[in-house]
Amino acid sequence: MSASGDNRPIGVFDSGVGGLTVVRALMERLPLEGIVYFGDTARVPYGVKSVATIEHFTGQIVDFLLRQEVKMLIVACNTMAAVALKIVAARAGDIPVLDVIEAGARAAVAVPGSGCIGVIGTPITINSNAYARRIHALDPGARVCSQACPLFVPLVEEGWLDHPVTRLTAQEYLRPVLAENIGSLVLGCTHYPLLKPLLRDVAGEKVKLIDSAETAAELAAAWLREAGLAAGGQEPAAYRYFVTDVPLRFQTIGERFLGRSLGGVERVDW
Repeated sequence: MSASGDNRPIGVFDSGVGGLTVVRALMERLPLEGIVYFGDTARVPYGVKSVATIEHFTGQIVDFLLRQEVKMLIVACNTMAAVALKIVAARAGDIPVLDVIEAGARAAVAVPGSGCIGVIGTPITINSNAYARRIHALDPGARVCSQACPLFVPLVEEGWLDHPVTRLTAQEYLRPVLAENIGSLVLGCTHYPLLKPLLRDVAGEKVKLIDSAETAAELAAAWLREAGLAAGGQEPAAYRYFVTDVPLRFQTIGERFLGRSLGGVERVDW
């Protein structure tokens, strides 16, 4: 650590490409912070795998990032956060661990007078009840209305962000939660921030959208500041991207998620 701050990078990881929305939010919120991103693109999706397998893969990724001398770990994958967070914490030791479920839940309960809190996510995230459990731990009186949205991930990866099919799909998925008069809606998947303009149209202006990527970046900023781990100096931040496979469409999809060029992507062979 230099006298002007801690210039070690932040480690961010996901089962695939979705966590790049968290990286994008971190770049915007913390422009001085270096980032090492890991996407397990060879073994995605995690949602169809057993808990033991997800825990094993998660442990491998955490060990890899710790070897990159990161100062904080951010679990950008909702599936990993839902079923393997204890593994991350155990491996991390005294390295702070932040996850998108914690960040989203905190932001949801902070919305004043929001009534019912809506949560949308992939089937495994919704079925794990992880958001509802964390929200109730923070606010026992909160009402949570959850809805699985399995078609959103393929639609986002196809680039159909404002396609009539996507709009009709969103209307169908959101109908039951909107019927509960929700005051806020947690976007419980790292793909969903790309659908924010469309979801805002469908949900209406009265519903506050909670972007787990943005809330994770805000929470990371607060933790780094409180722990005295924020980067210092005026050097431009360095970004590195590691994946376990580089499919043909990774660059295109990744740059859509990141909102800028990815530059070099490094492949990891276990």
